[in-house]
Amino acid sequence: MRASLRLLALGLFGLTACALRAPGATPDSATPMREIVEQALIRSAAQYDFMLYQLRGRQGLPRTWEDGQLVLSRHDWTVGFFPGSLWYLVEAKGDEKFRTAATRYTAQLAAHQHNRRTHDLGFMLGSSFGQGHRLTGDPAYREVLLNGAASLASRFDARVGAIRSWDWGRQWEFPVIIDNMMNLELLLWAARESGDAQFRTIAVQHADTTLRHHFRPDGSTYHVVDYDPRTGKVRQRVTHQGLADHSTWSRGQAWAIYGFTLLYRETREARFLRQARAAADFVLEHPRLPADKIPRWDFDAPEFPSTPRDASAAAIMASALLELGTFVPRADRQRYHAFAHAQLRSLASPEYLASVGENGGFLLRHSTGNRPEGKEVDVPLNYADYYFLEALVRCRALLAVE
Repeated sequence: MRASLRLLALGLFGLTACALRAPGATPDSATPMREIVEQALIRSAAQYDFMLYQLRGRQGLPRTWEDGQLVLSRHDWTVGFFPGSLWYLVEAKGDEKFRTAATRYTAQLAAHQHNRRTHDLGFMLGSSFGQGHRLTGDPAYREVLLNGAASLASRFDARVGAIRSWDWGRQWEFPVIIDNMMNLELLLWAARESGDAQFRTIAVQHADTTLRHHFRPDGSTYHVVDYDPRTGKVRQRVTHQGLADHSTWSRGQAWAIYGFTLLYRETREARFLRQARAAADFVLEHPRLPADKIPRWDFDAPEFPSTPRDASAAAIMASALLELGTFVPRADRQRYHAFAHAQLRSLASPEYLASVGENGGFLLRHSTGNRPEGKEVDVPLNYADYYFLEALVRCRALLAVE
């Protein structure tokens, strides 16, 4: 895809060490940010070299590390993030072994281009084939992405004005989750690349429907909005992975900041920038945000030391805020970038960034997948690593021109 990581058009397809400290401690600000970024990238390359060694002869792509075991998958929504991380390491370090591995693991996902049973094709194909196409221009990657966009578009319902999320769950009739904002970039890219304006129309309609129904007045988000597919009216606003229907699930809030930022980048429609900023300001001004800027798994979760953090939410936020800062006046840019830098300092500290050979080969500790169901709690996650690397690459690009 187009080189959207060239500073002012930073996108999915395309913008460390301190003394050990407990979660919640204020990270040291003495080390220059450039050094934090470069050291974290060096550590990341060494750690993923270790990961590739572990994967020799094994089938599947790494998702997490639990109970001393590497958990692999080939079909879930996260499968694109490991090859995507490898592509970011190709960009950051230029090592041929990462290019070879990224090519191999990306190729394993080609069948998903025709998968119409999921809304997550932007995650699955964008982070793998999308990054590969951006860096190599391979026409075969382009074809996979265009087919994937068509598959994703097939889930759009004009009466609701949105792309259906899950096909499961008896309690829902037409569920749409805030996460789905992240899959729209695939459609917007496909509109430009193919000349088919329908892809863009679907993406913008979905974003507008989300803008109207997923947000509270303070900029916080509902996780799931369920619609009546016969009338398009809202049936209920609930959560699936958050603490409660009325609470703010941290990763969902991160998806909102990132998703509406990318919609503004691609459309330049002011309403999307306003919504991205409202979602961001909810986080920056939140009274229960820990001092190290790594949120608890839900903003309304108990403020106990044992309450799980979500490093994945922080990585997504940091990456999004770095891009959001390029679209706003200078004072706000400094505010968003300072917050993202603080998050990256924390994530690159020994509390979160694993030593080489530990953590199953993953970069970040202390992410939370689905706390209500007790799944993937306080573990590494492949998408935490992906957005951490993306944030590092974006940060390095921005620092280079300051």
